[in-house]
Amino acid sequence: MSAFQGVVPAIATPMTSDGAFNEVVFRQVVEFNIQAGVDGFWVAGGTGESILLTDEENRRIADISADQNRGRIKNIMHVGAATTVRSAALAEHAAKVGVEAICCVPPFFYGFTDEQMVEHYRVVGAAADLPLFVYNLPQATNVEITPDLMRKIQEGVPQLAGLKHSAVDFSNINTFARMGLDCLTGSSKLMLPGLVMGATGCVDGPPNAAPELWVELYKIYLSGDMEKARAVQERAIDFANMVVENGFHGNLKALLSERLGIDCGAPRLPGTAPSEEQRARIVAAAAEMGIGRVAVTHGDA
Repeated sequence: MSAFQGVVPAIATPMTSDGAFNEVVFRQVVEFNIQAGVDGFWVAGGTGESILLTDEENRRIADISADQNRGRIKNIMHVGAATTVRSAALAEHAAKVGVEAICCVPPFFYGFTDEQMVEHYRVVGAAADLPLFVYNLPQATNVEITPDLMRKIQEGVPQLAGLKHSAVDFSNINTFARMGLDCLTGSSKLMLPGLVMGATGCVDGPPNAAPELWVELYKIYLSGDMEKARAVQERAIDFANMVVENGFHGNLKALLSERLGIDCGAPRLPGTAPSEEQRARIVAAAAEMGIGRVAVTHGDA
């Protein structure tokens, strides 16, 4: 059985009214998801707006994630940056503060060779010496981690544990699984078919705001009741579609704010918050799906 499996929300990064990282609210979002039964977090990834944060902010997010979690679930901390040196420094810090694993986008912007990609991951992996997940998100990085490239990384990076697969070729989930890797599907709308294809779990943003849907889906899948699992997956698809429509980060933070009675703030610039009309519409739509206010016991770190 994989050590990294199940529902792994890509957690949001709440902001204060002046656009700074809101540590108090971040702890509340973490606690809400843990109490809902998630298996881990993908921290400071695309949903967490990592690319818009400073390295110091990313280090602080690693600090708070490890401190609030206290070993209850597994944090996979994103350490990707525009340079290998920065990524390695973030990886070293993540290991030092006690996260369970790291993840990293490939080097982007310039066209690097496969050998240079492997060297990037070798340096980053060695800096943390923790299980390493490749972040395969070609829609954002313009770099796709193909099975051939992954084999080269697998041969050159002893810390490699798996990947988050968000690329278009869904069938590669099975290929990566057969390579002995923990493949986490990057689409919460395809968690069930991903599991059937060999994925060990799912990493995505929408489960962050309604973790109970995907936790239920995973439990039912493990029980073997595929008909019931499909019905829950359909509900999850409806919720995910609503979250990503017309401004994913703003919608996600608005829903978390309404559900938990907190203020997650707006996305970092140049992102924008939803209008009051849009916010009211998505909150009402979520309520119609049975996704409303929840009470969370805010654990002290």
